[in-house]
Amino acid sequence: MFLGEHRHVLDEKGRLTIPARFREELGSPFILTRGLDGSLFAYPLGAWRTLERRLRSLPFTRKEVRAFTRLLFAGAVEVEPDRQGRINIPPNLAAYAGLTKNVVVVGVSARVEIWDEARWEAYVAEGEAKYTDLAESLIDLDLDEGWEDSGADIP
Repeated sequence: MFLGEHRHVLDEKGRLTIPARFREELGSPFILTRGLDGSLFAYPLGAWRTLERRLRSLPFTRKEVRAFTRLLFAGAVEVEPDRQGRINIPPNLAAYAGLTKNVVVVGVSARVEIWDEARWEAYVAEGEAKYTDLAESLIDLDLDEGWEDSGADIP
């Protein structure tokens, strides 16, 4: 599971150092693609294959399914960190995410997200103002289900 937020600087060649903890779980190579909300998503190969199977099961006759899968897969590349743990971010993906010099690498459960620092800070500021409302809106998803079997208390 990916957790936490790490701040990094793109080097003069546009390379990004992936935090060591994330590199281990991402494996090598891993998939980098367009994310949502102006970020990039990085997936271990196994998680990417699971996502691909789920998307393949959706009806391709639906316009929004075709559009989303085209953009997701067209932007996807296999990346392999070098010995220092750096990856090259393709120019089209860097432009999509608006990456400048300062970058935030965020662990989000089964994936890693890569954000331009200014965009991330704006997203967090907006999200924190709505955090309680967001949590309450998720009640319909039955997030409580399964906690009783885990031995953990519901937070």
